[in-house]
Amino acid sequence: MTGDEFARLLNAFTLSAESGDGARFADHFTEDAIYYDYIYGPHQGRAAIADMMQNLFHRDAADYRWEMFDPVFDGIMGYAWSLSSFTSKIPQFKGQYVVIDGMSRFLVRDGLIAEYRESVNGGVAMAQLGVEPDRMNKVFRRWTGWLKERPETVDYLARPKGSHASAASKA
Repeated sequence: MTGDEFARLLNAFTLSAESGDGARFADHFTEDAIYYDYIYGPHQGRAAIADMMQNLFHRDAADYRWEMFDPVFDGIMGYAWSLSSFTSKIPQFKGQYVVIDGMSRFLVRDGLIAEYRESVNGGVAMAQLGVEPDRMNKVFRRWTGWLKERPETVDYLARPKGSHASAASKA
């Protein structure tokens, strides 16, 4: 896959996400793919990814827009920053408009997404929704747990300062 093909994949990926059609969205992933969503957590396999997009995300968000910018791709891994927006359908926050930016990492295999991770400042989204500070704190603690439990984080924290993973893997 070339950089231009990756950019086209991202365009189709985001248009599928906007559509709310879970199966269409999941078609961009390998059968064993894993999607790490900053709100809904990890979802593995096309069926789980389709369900997350259609029955969780679009249950909670209307008028969803998502656009990727400045994609870079090395043949296996790609990155892009994005802007997305939606109107909340969650009863407590119904009608609140939210816009957020994020950074996405894609691992690609055979022209399909094998792993998706995102980094989003969810606090910005929650502030726009009007989430109460105590509830924000609870969510931030859950996100902290997810971060600290990731194998990459565990490995990072186990290494002493100055012993970068890239240097260790080359030794």
